[in-house]
Amino acid sequence: MKYLFRDTPDFRSRLVEMLKRDAFTNDVETAVAAIIDDVRARGDQALCEYAAKFDRTTLTPDRFLVTEDEIAAAIATVPAEDKAAIDMAVAHIQDFYSHTLPKNWSYSPRPGVTLGEQFHPLDSVGCYIPGGTAPLVSTVCHTVAIAKTAGVKQIVVCTPPGGEKGIHPALLYACKAAGATAVYRLGGVYGVAAMAYGTATVPAVQKICGPGNAFVAAAKRRLYGTVALDLVAGPSEILVLADKSANPAYVAADVLSQAEHGSGREQAVLVATDKAFLQGVASEIERQAALLKRQACVQQVLENGVFLIEAKDLDEAAEIASLYAPEHLELLVEDPEALAPKITAAGAIFMGLYTPEPVGDYVAGPSHVLPTGGTAKFFNGLTGEAFFRRTSLLHYNREALLAEQPAIARLTAAEGLDAHGASAAIRK
Repeated sequence: MKYLFRDTPDFRSRLVEMLKRDAFTNDVETAVAAIIDDVRARGDQALCEYAAKFDRTTLTPDRFLVTEDEIAAAIATVPAEDKAAIDMAVAHIQDFYSHTLPKNWSYSPRPGVTLGEQFHPLDSVGCYIPGGTAPLVSTVCHTVAIAKTAGVKQIVVCTPPGGEKGIHPALLYACKAAGATAVYRLGGVYGVAAMAYGTATVPAVQKICGPGNAFVAAAKRRLYGTVALDLVAGPSEILVLADKSANPAYVAADVLSQAEHGSGREQAVLVATDKAFLQGVASEIERQAALLKRQACVQQVLENGVFLIEAKDLDEAAEIASLYAPEHLELLVEDPEALAPKITAAGAIFMGLYTPEPVGDYVAGPSHVLPTGGTAKFFNGLTGEAFFRRTSLLHYNREALLAEQPAIARLTAAEGLDAHGASAAIRK
């Protein structure tokens, strides 16, 4: 853990330096580019080789697709209580997004002019579901269920093959419950590349959504333009903003909540207004961390990615949080509703003592696919509208065009585009 107290010399410059992060190092970019180019060139053959290399799984193209019989056999082993939890998450997500879907609309701003927008669901979407270090059942719900609610007809899931154990049965149940139309046992960069370019066996999709590690995030960034993307979501992160009213045990648990994902690049930041409180939480973090199962992951993040920062007051704490622009932001303060409007950049804000980040990861409703690495300053989390094509609608009658022809003529002349001008002027 790394500390930054308010009385530290050059506090501001040290703060900025501490909060820097960049998942896209040269070694990551180089490795990702080579895999993507190889999948594009060699298709299924490359996928088989990368499945063996990265996921220690022997595959042939006829084994890429998880069959309906395989899914049925797997989900028969899922406990009823797990199915109920997945069903609850899917229902809550579908309910939330049913209220957010875009609707066709139009209006008449001037006589003879009608303007508006129409929306159509995408035809095909690929959802990448991490599963290398942990089978992210919840990510199925937070991607596939939204696409299904939006009306996307072809919803393809790619997830790591899982080695000898195979894909986790609960993940396959979530795929069925959320509405996936096909599941492929293809992971990481090679799975994302397969969905982007298509192969003889894997269909190309129009958009790829879902989070991943630094390599998956770099792959998505490189493939932008070949396919549409939701956002570039890399290693997970959380910022907890707390005052002295917060329970140190709760704060410590929340700081640790993102440390177990497994890449070692995760970050957790605690910003508080009292030095003694920070030190007390640090002791609690060490105590709780020792009890967690995924020690290798957690200890790596504790060493490199946990930052405890003292702010002079809640206004400065909100400024620091907005500067960091975290994926997840918790407000463990006496009046979170008053503080939330002061946060200008965050993927999602969790307000109050009883709204820990995992409610958003699992059952609340809004998607947990959120911007990371500071990109919350210009990206949003996954939305229902992300699964639609938007088209502008413009309709002029004769009188309306004649009224605006002089302005069109002046503008086209200024640009030197006489054919544009003639297209309007020829209509009398």
